[in-house]
Amino acid sequence: MILRLVIVLVGCTVLFGGVFGMKYMGSKGMNAYFDSMPIPAATISAAEVSQASWPKVIEAVGTLTAVNGIEVTTEAAGIVKSIRFESGDHVKKGDVLVTLDADTDRADLKNLEAQAALAGTELERLHKLYELESISKAELDRAQSQSTQAKAKVQAQRARIEQKIIRAPFTGELGIRKVDLGEYISPGTPMVSLQALNPLYVDFTLPEQKINRVQPGQTVNVRVDLYPGEVFTGKVQAIDSVVNSETRNFKVRATVDNEARLLRAGVFAKVVIELDGADEVLMVPRTAISYNAYGNSVFVLVEKPAAEGSDAEPTLIARQRFVKTGEGQGDFVAITEGLKAGELIATSGLLKLRNDQPVVINNDFQPGVSLKPTPEDT
Repeated sequence: MILRLVIVLVGCTVLFGGVFGMKYMGSKGMNAYFDSMPIPAATISAAEVSQASWPKVIEAVGTLTAVNGIEVTTEAAGIVKSIRFESGDHVKKGDVLVTLDADTDRADLKNLEAQAALAGTELERLHKLYELESISKAELDRAQSQSTQAKAKVQAQRARIEQKIIRAPFTGELGIRKVDLGEYISPGTPMVSLQALNPLYVDFTLPEQKINRVQPGQTVNVRVDLYPGEVFTGKVQAIDSVVNSETRNFKVRATVDNEARLLRAGVFAKVVIELDGADEVLMVPRTAISYNAYGNSVFVLVEKPAAEGSDAEPTLIARQRFVKTGEGQGDFVAITEGLKAGELIATSGLLKLRNDQPVVINNDFQPGVSLKPTPEDT
């Protein structure tokens, strides 16, 4: 029995050892096959790292704001008696926009005017009596005070009536009407938007590192999506006196001419401030850069020599290299560290690449790049 048991155990050991050994050898052979299998070449576009002289500019995004912009409201309550404008009208300072019913106020004004006239007549009579020493100075002073109060009430009532005539406080463009005839409105009820559109402000923010490069009076070029290719010029008017402690940005306000009234308040704007001088930079197309949380990188294309004794031609391979990027202009980004002028880099197909990936360059369908792209270039 013992001999049979030993024979069975030895047989099982040999059998299972052979199975596991064959499996191990098969896996090892398969891994060796895949490791030695040639990597197919990826088709990409490429460009050389070039050196260029960039004009010194500061780019930002901002918002157009009216120099004067309000919601026209009323100080007094009342019923809308007349509306003297149409939505979208251009009005001048002092133009009547809305009048409220003031019939009761005018009747009260006549009553107060009559009281003031009576107080004035009484004051004149008492003056004469005082000159004849028929009344005391206290009685004359009392009459003087009553006359003054009556006149003040008349002035206050006239002011209340004037408050029911709503006028344009400045020249500008009206928006959409928000009140109707016969409607009762309370003090502060908005009736229509009024915006002074010439000139316009453009407000934008810049990082604190640029605070000493911006000065009032500098020329700014403003572009808006409403009018592609058109540039509106203006001047830096003011720089905020504080830097935001949370964003580390500061605000800048420029004034833009809008005599043709093409622009509107609230429009998104791209702002460029041109500075004196130029910078010598290494630049690459934006599409060549892989942006990652752990650093920006590009794929540099280098020649891999053929194996010794082989007649094969050298092949191009891609090798990832981390770089430091600077400012951008148009379709290009400046490289401050990591590349040299003349090096060849991949500009498209980056998702297909990895280190030592063979590549084939095909620039037939490479998109055009420009330092000053226009909508026609896209």
